[in-house]
Amino acid sequence: MRIILPFLIAVSLLVSCTSTSDNASDSKSTMDSVPKKPLEYGLAIHGGAGVIRRENMTEAYEAEVREVLAKALELGENTLKAGMPAEQAVITVISYLEDAPQFNAGKGAVFTYEGTNELDASIMRGKDLSAGAVSGVTGVKHPIQLAQKVMDESVHVMLSGDGAQTFAKEQGLEIVDPSYFHTDRRYESWKKARARADAKPQMSENGKFGTVGCVALDKDGHLAAGTSTGGMTLKRWGRIGDAPVIGAGTYADDRSCAVSATGHGEYFIRYAVAHDIAARMLHGGKSLVDAGDDVIREELKKAGGDGGVISIDKTGTIHMPFNTPGMYRGFVTPTDRGVAIFDDETF
Repeated sequence: MRIILPFLIAVSLLVSCTSTSDNASDSKSTMDSVPKKPLEYGLAIHGGAGVIRRENMTEAYEAEVREVLAKALELGENTLKAGMPAEQAVITVISYLEDAPQFNAGKGAVFTYEGTNELDASIMRGKDLSAGAVSGVTGVKHPIQLAQKVMDESVHVMLSGDGAQTFAKEQGLEIVDPSYFHTDRRYESWKKARARADAKPQMSENGKFGTVGCVALDKDGHLAAGTSTGGMTLKRWGRIGDAPVIGAGTYADDRSCAVSATGHGEYFIRYAVAHDIAARMLHGGKSLVDAGDDVIREELKKAGGDGGVISIDKTGTIHMPFNTPGMYRGFVTPTDRGVAIFDDETF
């Protein structure tokens, strides 16, 4: 009995310790599986990606651009903090950037080969996949607002040219003389590019960048994305890039993410970049970061497509991958914010 009793006590202690260890393991597993609490809101912006280097930019102009980006973030955040939907934040931000001559959208749009300004824009709402887009408009002050009207006030997704202009007038949007979009900086760039192109017709300036965009998550957990651009310097024959193409330059789906792109539009169209990132999340189980990096820094880069995207998922995670020397970008959440231009800047 003296031998059996200690043996039974030892076995009992061993069983008790094993049970405690198993329960602790189960508890850890359960805690790890609980998703992080989504942020109340989040917003990201871009003003184009491309060969953007410090040595090519004056300190004064850099400060000017950073100030505009910071103001755009402030406007977007105030809209979201007021409880407005994500799409309204997108419209507010992009309308402001369309008025900023520093970027290739609205007032600062680049010139076509013929010396005119042709504007493209699109918007998409993540909760119901509604979308609106316009291309080749010449007198609408805020193309992003026209894209919203197409989404909400018509049975169509994309309108172009004269038809889009007529629709804009019917909707009471502000129409301006085409000279409004003229800026001296863009005009001087156009003259130099046109001279080079005329001297060597097969040559085309790498003037593909400067597009503006915004993605947002609102307090109700809904996503939206929008993009606006003047297109490519010296574009001809009614060329349309990725900005107004849903799934290429703009995409939003509450089940995955919202994306706005900037870069060499032809590649973004061919690779359906914005939709591909969302699809890799929705159907492939990828995180926002992994999906964006796979598309922008791997697949698109190998194909020769330069540019980047801003993106946000339903938890408020923001990712802004690009494969160029720089991208004008910024973000804001309830706990953090930042503005950056060059590729060596981190948040």
